[in-house]
Amino acid sequence: MTDYGHELLFGTFVTPRSRDPQRVLELAVTADRVGLDLVTFQDHPYQPALLDTWTLLAYAAARTEHVHLSGNVLNLPLRPPAVLARAAASLDILSGGRFELGLGAGAFWEGVAAMGGRRLTAGQGVEALREGIEIIREIWDAGQPGGVRVDGDYYRSVGAKRGPQPAHDIGIWLGAYKPKMLALTGAVADGWLPTIEYLEDGTASLPALNARIDDAAVAAGRSPSDVRRLLNIMNVGFDSTAGGILGGPPARWIDNLVDLALTHGITAVLIGGDDVATTERFAAEVAPAVRETVASERARRLSHP
Repeated sequence: MTDYGHELLFGTFVTPRSRDPQRVLELAVTADRVGLDLVTFQDHPYQPALLDTWTLLAYAAARTEHVHLSGNVLNLPLRPPAVLARAAASLDILSGGRFELGLGAGAFWEGVAAMGGRRLTAGQGVEALREGIEIIREIWDAGQPGGVRVDGDYYRSVGAKRGPQPAHDIGIWLGAYKPKMLALTGAVADGWLPTIEYLEDGTASLPALNARIDDAAVAAGRSPSDVRRLLNIMNVGFDSTAGGILGGPPARWIDNLVDLALTHGITAVLIGGDDVATTERFAAEVAPAVRETVASERARRLSHP
């Protein structure tokens, strides 16, 4: 059993369909209104059926007050890291410290290349992401003297001025599934952000994948608890016929989310479905009960180790 001890976060994983922008915005505003912690948007810059995620993040930040926002996950091959770093810091400042940085190495290389990006192999994409993260963190580290000096094989930033510094410590969360990406997550990231439907064996995959991240964290001189574990769950519904771990009545959602937190260390859950009513019910009937149950069990474990 694994519990990394992070506070619980609940949010949404929104599809930013360009044909219905007001619906997309309504989903973000609803999450903010009902007290959820996160609103995240898919990012596929090569897909014209979707809004540009960065533009949407800025617009949604201006229309919300409390909820944190993130790409889920931003396509680094089409977003130069030094520029992305300044944009992320700027949005964090403007939103009052409500931006988090979900990043991906890139997967749909045909689409990336069609948009003018480099076509890389999967392994090259991982190394490019590593270099990109280094540049992003160097840009954010405004208190250090001198300019940024990262001379990588895929990204180069030599002499760039540092800053602005974000309003809070922006988390870098990586969408990762394969061994090299999981190792990178453990070595340098603040969070792991997969989608359960993409895991070969669903929740049964989590112990082995967590172990890869944990081992990489330790090898890098970090603690496994330095990496928050987040999870997208797309197949959701309160209908009694709905399948998946978040299908059926609220009690079933609660039981499964408590198990994810206490057994697998998943302390941030982002639901898909793009449905306002489901978002409202998730916030009202599920999230508070999961928080209460996990807090109670953590207290019991502390008093009876």
